[in-house]
Amino acid sequence: MEQRLSVITLGVADLSRSRAFYETGLGWTVGQAEAQVVFFQLNGLILALYPRDELANDAGVSAEGSGFAGIALAHNVRRREEVDAVLAEAERAGGRIVKPGQAAFWGGYSGYFADPDAHLWEVAHNPFWELDTAGNVSLAPGSDG
Repeated sequence: MEQRLSVITLGVADLSRSRAFYETGLGWTVGQAEAQVVFFQLNGLILALYPRDELANDAGVSAEGSGFAGIALAHNVRRREEVDAVLAEAERAGGRIVKPGQAAFWGGYSGYFADPDAHLWEVAHNPFWELDTAGNVSLAPGSDG
């Protein structure tokens, strides 16, 4: 697995309130937004806001208690096949597969593993985003909310 962080997804209780905090409160610019997700292009990575319950459901874990902390780190890859390879590598390294790689409702392919401290990592191939040679991910230009 390349040493890289692509996307930080925060599970939020109220998407509108959280968007207003980052966009209006902190002055951040929305890079892309849809009905249930807001993306901010940061320097070399993306911050995503997504409803907490839906994020937990996507990973296949409970949104309550110690099974889910309200955040999923994401490692994006260039090809769909890399998702399964990275998940296998994480498992070999002592991680636990939480959700095997599978077609995602948003048009890509992803799976989840938990590190030894149970931090969730999504490994994803998103055919709508590009990774440069350094592994930096970026949103498509002109796709704002």
